[in-house]
Parts: sequence; C-alpha cells; structure tokens
Amino acid sequence: MSDGTLKFDRRQTPPWTYTREQGHWDEAVRPSGLPRRHWRQLASALAKMGAREFDQHWRNGQQLIETNGITFNVYDDPQGRERPWPMDPIPMVIDDGDWAFIEKAVVQRATLLNAMLGDLYGPQNLIKNRHLPPAVLYANPHFLRPCAGIVPPGGVHLHAYAVDLARSPDGWWWVLADRTQAPSGMGYALENRLVTARTIPQIFSQCKVRQLTRYFQTLRDALLGIAPGNKMSPRAVILTPGPHNETYFEHAFLARHYNFPLAESADLTVREDRVYLKTLAGLEPVDLILRRQDDSFCDPLELRGDSMLGVPGLVQVARRGNVAITNALGSGLMQTPMHMAFLPGLCRHLLAEDLRMPSVATWWCGHDEPRRYVLDHLQDLVIKPAFPRYDRRATFGATMDKASLSSLRAEIEAHPEQFVAQEKIALSTAPCWVNEQGPAPRHVVLRVFAAWDGQSYSVMPGGLTRVATSTSSLVVSLQMGGGSKDTWVRGNVEDLPTPPVLRLARNTAASIRKGSDLSSRAADNLYWLGRYAERVESNVRLVRVMLPALSGEEDFGRSVSLETGIRLLVAFRHLPKEILQISFNEQRRQMERLLNDMVYDPTRTGGLSWNLKQVRRAAWQLKERLSADTWRVLQQLETDLSRSAPTRTDQRLVAQLDLLDSAILTLSAFAGLVMENTTRGPGWGFLDIGRRIERALQMGQFLRHGLTRTDLSLEALEAMLQFADSTITYRTRYMTELRADLVLDLLLTDESNPRSLGFQLATLSDHVQKLPERDDSHSRYPLEQRLALKALTAVRLAKVEELAAAVNTSGLRDELSRLLDGIQSDILDLSEALTAKYLTHLTPSRLISSL
Repeated sequence: MSDGTLKFDRRQTPPWTYTREQGHWDEAVRPSGLPRRHWRQLASALAKMGAREFDQHWRNGQQLIETNGITFNVYDDPQGRERPWPMDPIPMVIDDGDWAFIEKAVVQRATLLNAMLGDLYGPQNLIKNRHLPPAVLYANPHFLRPCAGIVPPGGVHLHAYAVDLARSPDGWWWVLADRTQAPSGMGYALENRLVTARTIPQIFSQCKVRQLTRYFQTLRDALLGIAPGNKMSPRAVILTPGPHNETYFEHAFLARHYNFPLAESADLTVREDRVYLKTLAGLEPVDLILRRQDDSFCDPLELRGDSMLGVPGLVQVARRGNVAITNALGSGLMQTPMHMAFLPGLCRHLLAEDLRMPSVATWWCGHDEPRRYVLDHLQDLVIKPAFPRYDRRATFGATMDKASLSSLRAEIEAHPEQFVAQEKIALSTAPCWVNEQGPAPRHVVLRVFAAWDGQSYSVMPGGLTRVATSTSSLVVSLQMGGGSKDTWVRGNVEDLPTPPVLRLARNTAASIRKGSDLSSRAADNLYWLGRYAERVESNVRLVRVMLPALSGEEDFGRSVSLETGIRLLVAFRHLPKEILQISFNEQRRQMERLLNDMVYDPTRTGGLSWNLKQVRRAAWQLKERLSADTWRVLQQLETDLSRSAPTRTDQRLVAQLDLLDSAILTLSAFAGLVMENTTRGPGWGFLDIGRRIERALQMGQFLRHGLTRTDLSLEALEAMLQFADSTITYRTRYMTELRADLVLDLLLTDESNPRSLGFQLATLSDHVQKLPERDDSHSRYPLEQRLALKALTAVRLAKVEELAAAVNTSGLRDELSRLLDGIQSDILDLSEALTAKYLTHLTPSRLISSL
C-alpha cells in the first residue's frame, strides 16, 4: 500500500478503495495507506458494511434531509434559492490529542478577540500605545462609531465565536478566518449529527462520539444569565433578517431548539429606551436579542440609514443597558483578516501568553516592508481586501495571467491599506462519498464553535467540516457548491467534566402559559397557512370530483357525466359559457386541459401548484413553530404534488386520481396534527381561523353556483355532496332521493357537519371571542365579533324549505343567492377586520397592562 491506497473491503468486486491525494495531509490515511489510529474503528465498520449497503443507508439520510426541510439559500441562483443541505455521509474524525490542542487554542483566541473588542470600543489603548495601526480601527467600515463606549453586560462582547481551521501538509493546524459577528453553522452542525446518528446508528454508537447538545444548553443558560431587567423570567428573541437569508433554516432551528421566538425587525419596536416585541396581546418587553443579522443593519437610525432592516433606536437601548445583544453590536470588527498580522504580539501583550495556534501567514500592505514582500511574491499568495466587501473576493495569484497580475499590482500600490495577502495553504483532505463506487479525497476546512459559559469559553466537541467540490479546488464555500460533514470527537461522555449551568428562577406556570409571545407577523403567517392549505384541499376535491367525467368506464366510480361536469365548471367560472355551444369532443378536450392545468401548471394563479407554493412560503416563515411531524407532512404534500404530468394521455387520468387520493390523505394528516397535537393558544386559533374562513368562502361559492340554479341535474347535487365529503351522511340521514332542500340543509345550516357553512361560522364565532382584547372602543362586542355573529345568525335564521322553493321566472333561487352573497360579504369584512386589528404592523401598538 505504498501508493497511499486504502482498501476498505477486499471481498467486493471491485474493492471499495480510497486513494489519498499526494502533497496534502490526509485526515484518514497515512502515506503508507493504512488508516490513522483515530480512523481505524470507523474504517473497519465501513469495510464490514460495504459500499452498496452504505450507499443505501445514505439514500435514507438524503431522504431525511429532504423530509426535515434542511436547506441552504444560495444567493442569485437562477435555479432557486432553497437548496437541500449539502452533506457528506462519511464523518470527519478528529484525534483526541489534536482536539485537546484545538480546544485550548480556540478558548485562548476567543478570549483574546473579546479583550481586543473591549479595548477598541473602550479606552483604545492598543491604538494609543501603537500595538495596532489606527487604520485597523478607523479605516474599517465594520467599526461602528455609535457603539464606542457601550459596555455590554458583564463586559463580554463575544458570546458566540467560530473559527475556520485548516491543516497544512506537515500536519499543523492554522487559523484561516475568525467569525465574530453572528457566526453561523452551529445549527447545521447539530443537524448533521442528527442525520448521521439516524443514518448509521450502529457505527455511531460503537465509536462513542461526544455529544453536542450540552454545548447548546450551556450557551442558552449563559445567554439568559446576562439578560438585564426581568431576571425572574427574561424574554429572549432571535433576530433574523428573514426567510431570504442564506442560513434562515438555522435561525428557525435555533429558535425551536432554544425555545426563543424568531423575530424580524418589524416585529420589534423601541419605546422609552426599551425594546418590545409586538404580540397579539400588545407590546412585551425584550431583555435579550440573539441576533443573526449583521450588526450594521440592526439600527437604521444610528447605523445604516439606507436599510429597511433594523430596529430604530436599538443602539440607544443598548447604550442605556436595557437590552443584551449577542454578539454585541460592533463585534464584526474582528472578522476582518487585517488584524491577523498583529495577533501574536497582542496575545503576549494582553494575555501574557504566546499564541497557541497561529493564523495563516498574513501581510498587511499598509506597512512598507510587508507590501514589498507581497509585490515580490504576488503570484504565490492569496490577495484579499483588508476589510471584507460584497463586491470583492479572495484572488489567487497563481491563477492569474500577467495582465491581471499587473492590474492587481497597480491597485495595491495605489491603495495599499485596503489589501492583505495570505499564504496559500495546501488544505488537508478527507474521504467523501462520491457515488456507489466509494470514497474520494476532498479538501476540508473545520469550523469550530465556542460559547461564553459565564466564566470562560466552552468549545463544542466537534463542529462543522466544510468540503470542497473537487480535489482540484481549494475554495471551500457552500455558496459555491461545497458540502459539509458531521465532525466526530471520540470519548466517554461520562468522563467529561460537567460544564457550569446557571440555574435561573422562573416565573409562575400561569404567566408562561399565557402565550403572549406570538407576534402579529407569525399570526399572519399562521392565518394564511390555514387559508392556503384549505385552498389546496378545495382544489384537490374539485378536480377529483370532475375527473371521472372524462371516462366512460364504471370502475372509475363515475357519478358526474361530462355534460354535468361542464355545466358545473361553467357555473364555477372555470370555463367560459361559450363551451356549451361547441362539439362534445371539443368540450371533453377543453375540460381535460383545464383539469390538467389546475393540477400541474405552476403559473396558473389559484391552481393547485400555485396555492401549494403559497403554503410553502407561509410555512417556511413558521418553521420554528411547526412540529417536526407537521413539517414532514407539508414536505410530503409538496413532494407528491410537485410531480410532472404523465406524457402518455392514456395514463394521465389514473395517475391524476392516484395523486389526488394521496394528497387527500396527506391533507387529512395535516388537519389531524393541527387538531390533535397543537396547543389551543392564539397561534392555533389564527391557523384555524384561516382554515374556517377559507372553507366558509369555498362552500359558500359552491352553494352559490351549484344550488341557486334549477337547470342542473341531480348529478350536480351528487357532485356537491362528494366535494363536501358528505355523501355517506346524506344517505344515512335522509335515505331518499337527492333533493335540493335536503342538500341545502346538510351543507348550509347543519352545524354538526364539519363541512357545512354553518359549522364554519359557528367555529369562527367561538374563535374571535377568545382572541386577545385590543379594542379601544366602548362597544360591548368588537367589530370582528359582530361580523362573525351576524353571518352565523343569518344561517341560523335561514328557512331551508322556503329558500329551495323560491324560484323566479328565470329558474334562479334569488333569495338563496342574496343570503349567500351577504354571508360572503360578512366573511370578507371579518377577514379585513382581523387583519387590521391583529395582523398588520401599521396599526398602533399598545403596552400590555402589566407594564
């Protein structure tokens, strides 16, 4: 094995082999081809499993990633932003000795950077005493001048820190970059661990991998411990830029894991030097903000006035010490590569220690001697902007032609302080699963996370290993198509020291149960999730009722003829009236095209695919509030209904019916989870209000177009019962022929029928009475209650026999039409009233009475 090839299993044909990349340190394999000590157990387990079995396990893992909706948003991607999380199934294993060194080095580095931030935003002695050039601070756009002098709670600027590490060919670890602003990847690292543990559970158990969850608990407790104000029950939120951010999945994941509300800037407001969360009950004070957006975008009043993001006045609240923000505003200052050139001396000055792990060799071109070196070795270095910019990335001199190098040289000479150069490291490699044939080497970078635990920094035992796209690429970037790995640090958890946990007093259960943390934005998304989910179900049921009309075969359970189907679709305004004058075959062709487009055409507004896209949009913004089972059901629904139409026309009808039958079951599962597994709080109330309003509108329209005309056959009544899933109830109850008055009684006034219009209005009336009271008028009944009660009373006072018998000379039931039109108008007014009162940020908010 002198060629560096490791044969995992000689019994396979061809054998599952792994050949290391020459000239690079390989994390798994020695130059001899033998596995390294800490990889032996994993290599042996993989060999026993075999390539084909492992590939099957990984297919299950990929399905798990898709089912759980683990995504990463790619900016400016024509194929769409949301991509399934790119994960490699072979974990990265770290040697125990290596990890002990990494852990101490990361703690030291986090401590050093935190001390630097404290000085640069405080007395600035490092600048005054010339330990740092002034340009490091004053030319850095990430230095937030309004934040100078602000002392964060406990003097800690960095509560969460991440660092990117790489190993050079000689086996030494080097720091590539510091992440100090709002470091991402923690949530993805935990998701990688959960996927790995479920994909290869036996191997995971045998290798005794150290757990990650304790790190998250340590961070959560430490964060709550620094919150000012209400120490008995501090309120914390996670501030996110919104669902278009590249790591929004992680924001929602952490919100669910920490049990903190996920808030966008519009969900927060400042009143009298305090931050408040806009909730249905009014304004709730916020003590802690775990921010996931860049610090310069956090306050348009003092930081970036050209941004729509941010909470006006947030800097002033932090200045007053009335809110804790993690990481502290301005901590992005340490994320620039320029400071790396000065860290060894600063570590000796501030900590009286040598820097344990060096940064990759860095030269700032603002000094003469480093600049001369850079210009002399331009083709061998990586050139970066001294301060990160969105319009400029790292440039590899070795890949540039003479003209490009000359242009770059001129830029550096003109503005030397704006450039740094770094040594190009030949990144180490690790086995990555390419296909069923086996593993291949790919370059890796390890991101390690540290959290302030109240006394020092605690390091996550593992991290996020990022993988390059190919052996020829040294660029390890998820935005550019790279992947990730689970990272294993082995050891017995029982033998590890227990980290300090802050025990915080909690308020009474009654105050926690009040559920007043539901923001109006979240309520709005829940409301529309309910409405769009109901529209999807309505479309599915309508198409499923109409499809059998296209076939003359009895085994399709046909109960609606083509003629009746055409007349109903004309009545529902899905088809033009002119279709009644054309030939039978042309009618059938147009009806078939319509139903096919309603199912498969994503551009058809109001169609199945279009409404499903709206369900996805609303659900994505509620990911932290939806249970894992509910999310899986919605993912399954999207998967089922995203199929393309069959190319063969003779298979289309059967395929469509199977698809719609499956969709009905999935929608029923969603409704069941909502009803059985959701706490009856304001969130569930608005979700169900959305469902009931939409179902009431749909049923009202169905009755309006199907029962106000007397020229439709009895088949139309049968179709209406099928649409409302009430056929069995009708047959059981009335045991007679189909009659319009009896169908009207069942679908309009019968409040025991969960599909009837009366049931929806009665449920709506109950819901609106339980909403938080925010009406400033002295009316006994708020507007939304009056509207719900008005519509319900109209149904309860309706005389079914008279409505069915009142037919004018044109064969229309005018009284029924007026009744249904009035109810529809009241329902739409109810929707507007709820939106204006609870679901918009434009209306004034008031403080809750407890303040």
